[in-house]
Amino acid sequence: MKVIIAEDDFRVASIHEKFLKNFAEIEVVGKALNAKQTMEMLKESNPDLLLLDVYMPDQLGTDLLPLIRQEHPNVDIIMITAATEKSQFRMALHYGVENYLIKPVEMKRFNEVIEEYLKKSNLMQSTEELDQGFVDHIFKTGLSSPSLSTVPLLPKGIDEITLTKVMEVLESTEAGLSAEQASLQIGASRTTARRYLEYLISVHECKAEVVYGVVGRPERRYYKIKGST
Repeated sequence: MKVIIAEDDFRVASIHEKFLKNFAEIEVVGKALNAKQTMEMLKESNPDLLLLDVYMPDQLGTDLLPLIRQEHPNVDIIMITAATEKSQFRMALHYGVENYLIKPVEMKRFNEVIEEYLKKSNLMQSTEELDQGFVDHIFKTGLSSPSLSTVPLLPKGIDEITLTKVMEVLESTEAGLSAEQASLQIGASRTTARRYLEYLISVHECKAEVVYGVVGRPERRYYKIKGST
C-alpha cells in the first residue's frame, strides 16, 4: 500500500514516516512540504492513502479536498492536523476522509487509526457483493457488529464476514462443533469451515479435541475458548 505524507514540518513528517514503518504492508512513496508538491506527488505516485495536514504554507489542506476528489477519486485520506475549527472538520467529513487526528498525535493513537484503516481496506477487498451486515460492519452501526479495532488483520483466504459467522456458531454451543456441522450452519463447504476453524485455533479463539463416535471413527471437534473475544 503506497502512502504520501503531506506535512509542512519535515520533522513531524519524519515522525509519521517512522510510525508507518511498523506496518510491513505500507510503503511511504513521498513526503510533500506544501499543497503544490502534494498534488504533484499524487499525480506521479497514484497512492492508496494520503496523510494530509491542514495548515500548509501555500494552501489549506482542506481546500485541496475538492480538487483531490476530482482528480484522484480513489485515494483515501486521513487528516493529521493542529486545526481544531469545527468548519475544517466538517469540510473533511464532507469530502469523505477516513479519520481526523489532532496534533500532537501519540504513536499509540496513530497506530490504532492506521490499523483500523488497514482492516477496513482489507474488508472492502474481501467481497464483491454487499449485504446489510457488511455495510453495518463498515459503518459500525450494527448492534452485533464488532468494532474493526477488535478484529486482527486477516491473512489471505480468510474473509471477515465468514469468520464472524463461524465465531457466532461456535459461541452458540458449549458442546463444540465438527467442521461438517459448522459448514452446514454457515452455508459453506466443510473444507472452508475447517480452514476458518483452524485459523481461529491459530489466534487462540478456539481449541480442538479428537473425539470418537459410536463406531469408533475419530472426529476433530472445535470449542470456543472461554474468555476469548
